[in-house]
Amino acid sequence: MSPHAVSELKTYSIANIPADGIGPEVISAGVEVLKCLSEASGSYKIEFEDYDWSSETYKQTGSYIPEGGLDSLKKHDAIFFGAVGAPDVPDHLSLWGLRLAICQPFQQYANVRPTKILRGTTSPLRNAKTGDLDWVIIRENSEGEYAGQGGRSHRGLPWETATEVSIFTRHCVERLIRFAFETAQKRPRKHITVVTKSNAQRNGMVMWDEVAGIVAKDFPDVKVEKMLVDAMTCRMVLQPNSLDTIVATNLHADILSDLAAALAGSIGIAPTSNLDPTREHPSMFEPIHGSAFDITGKGVANPVGTFWTAAEMLRWLGEEEAADRLLECVENVCESKVVTRDLGGTAGTKEVTAAVCEEIKKSYVGKKVVES
Repeated sequence: MSPHAVSELKTYSIANIPADGIGPEVISAGVEVLKCLSEASGSYKIEFEDYDWSSETYKQTGSYIPEGGLDSLKKHDAIFFGAVGAPDVPDHLSLWGLRLAICQPFQQYANVRPTKILRGTTSPLRNAKTGDLDWVIIRENSEGEYAGQGGRSHRGLPWETATEVSIFTRHCVERLIRFAFETAQKRPRKHITVVTKSNAQRNGMVMWDEVAGIVAKDFPDVKVEKMLVDAMTCRMVLQPNSLDTIVATNLHADILSDLAAALAGSIGIAPTSNLDPTREHPSMFEPIHGSAFDITGKGVANPVGTFWTAAEMLRWLGEEEAADRLLECVENVCESKVVTRDLGGTAGTKEVTAAVCEEIKKSYVGKKVVES
């Protein structure tokens, strides 16, 4: 490929926020794999800009995001995020100080969490195998139980009162459910399960059910089921192959998606996309495993969730072929048993990363490699 052709490659600008715990370790691995993939492909380029926003930043400055920080993020095509949370910072401060401080103003209202049993990995479910568990969970990501509304009064007294108010607006519920139906419609099975708790929560949850019923009329080719969240946990365990696309509220889908990751084999393999479907703001992509300070710095963190997250980011940017190839290479490495201990292996983060990079290069044998 000529130098002139290289200069015309589509270039994507990615904001890199490793943040806390194992975040820097897995994000570094993700950047390495993404660079390897783009160089081997020769069809696009990726540029990264690092943002040192973390709990250490908060402890030193009193803020996770500096003044004007969100404006800086807006210039990027996507955000690659590690994990936030530290033992010496209350979780509600770290979550609201960084992750939600990006998600909410950027209207990343669709949290998308695909789940499947990767080739070479094993589910704790008896007899479950690759293909039996292939879901995408779509979580409302802008309001609901995590709207931050409520308060506390009479602190320290026997009658101390705390309220946590769930906020459900028709606009936000409808846009999320419509996005979920559009997702289900694009998947082979065209099947969606709407999860609520409308037998006990008779206002917001009932509105969810009603809106889902109205939206469903616009998607006659999509089969719709309704389930209560408690029954859904049982179904995910006992009948995993009966499910496909799942949509639920902020809290319910948060819990169900962690269960889904565990059922697929490890929370270390699960990706998340925080999407603004309007594309007015950059979307943010992160593995779901958290900061995991118990293994930070030991070199044993599983980077697979970050690699899958990177594939979802590429897919969102329009690089479908690269996304598919990356996930295929990751599964090939898992199948070769180069995996971390949470998947039953002995490899460290760097060994898995190197194996995936080598697999990527092998997959492009015969193609020219573009110099970075």
